[in-house]
Amino acid sequence: MDLTWTPEERAFREEVRAFVLAKLPASLRAKTFAHHRLKREDYMTWHRLLAAQGWGAPSWPIEYGGTGWNPLQRLIFEIECFKAGAPRLLPFGLGMIGPVLMKYGSPAQKDRFLSRIITVEDWWCQGYSEPGSGSDLASLKTRAERVGDRYVINGQKTWTTLAHHADWMFCLARTDPAAKAQRGISMILIDMKQPGVQVRPIKTLDGSAEVNEVWLENVEAPVENLIGEENAGWTYAKYLLGHERSGIAGIGHCHRELAILKSLAERMMASGESVSLNPRVRDAINRVEAQVLALEMMVLRVATDDTTEPGPKASILKIRGSELQMELAKLQMQVAGAESWPYDPEWMFAESAFHGPGPEYAAAAAAAYFDMRKTAIYGGTNEVQKGIIAKQIIGV
Repeated sequence: MDLTWTPEERAFREEVRAFVLAKLPASLRAKTFAHHRLKREDYMTWHRLLAAQGWGAPSWPIEYGGTGWNPLQRLIFEIECFKAGAPRLLPFGLGMIGPVLMKYGSPAQKDRFLSRIITVEDWWCQGYSEPGSGSDLASLKTRAERVGDRYVINGQKTWTTLAHHADWMFCLARTDPAAKAQRGISMILIDMKQPGVQVRPIKTLDGSAEVNEVWLENVEAPVENLIGEENAGWTYAKYLLGHERSGIAGIGHCHRELAILKSLAERMMASGESVSLNPRVRDAINRVEAQVLALEMMVLRVATDDTTEPGPKASILKIRGSELQMELAKLQMQVAGAESWPYDPEWMFAESAFHGPGPEYAAAAAAAYFDMRKTAIYGGTNEVQKGIIAKQIIGV
């Protein structure tokens, strides 16, 4: 793999930088760098600015309204947007159900949903995990019973990110209760605004409520909302998870958090706070920067391999990316030092101005540290990913 940028790629990077500098609202940039929770309208603002530019679906082919960019262009775009402080693009539509619809969806489903994903006219959430069926997803118990031309769905989903904003859910449900394990599971699209859908927030360690539990009680979906064939949902679920795990590598996010870490270190040194900036911590910052660059090379290798789907390679990216995101958050908290210890989420998420006992940047470091613990779990725990690697790559 050639690791040098061509003149065309450097020109593209400058184009992206110029666009983000000109179009990204300063208030939105400030929120992301301060680790503040973004609201629905924050995400929608950025998505629609990109859509107006023709960049609303960076990884999609042109035929479906995407940019048609190659893997290097997509990587450049992600890194430059994150470095500039742009919100992440919502992955549930663009990176999960969108690719599934393109590969397995009916023509009617593609016509109905794909263009609305780009402009966030439809906000999607993922109905996979259940109480007791997270890592062991094949044991899920949500049921979908065929009644005439509709499915009637009952069950519970949990850890459903941003479900409180969602218009639609792509849901795994058991359509053949007699089948074992992965057999008998279907993927069905569910309208979240109908009666019988209840969304209840789950508070996470940082005090926010980004994830939810979703109760489905006699919820209906017409048969045309079935993806592909009945009882073949496990195939579509695995395809989707390959895309999700590649995205969890979060190389753009790692670059931004590295920049925040360095800025925080400079701030502490300038203020004379040297206790948390001993040589061991400075060495850790240098090491993690090298690891971020190594992850970028790994992402490039997987992204430019056109011979296969991400498959088990995505598990490697998921593990390494999540580990680095947690390490960067931990180092930010170490650098902030004792100022970050008396953390109270009310300081970070109140509608009024920040009012913590220490500086806001220290509380933000603590918030990031608590929030990033989840990366080892979602998309399939890192322990599960290691099992996939052992079986499918090493052959154990």
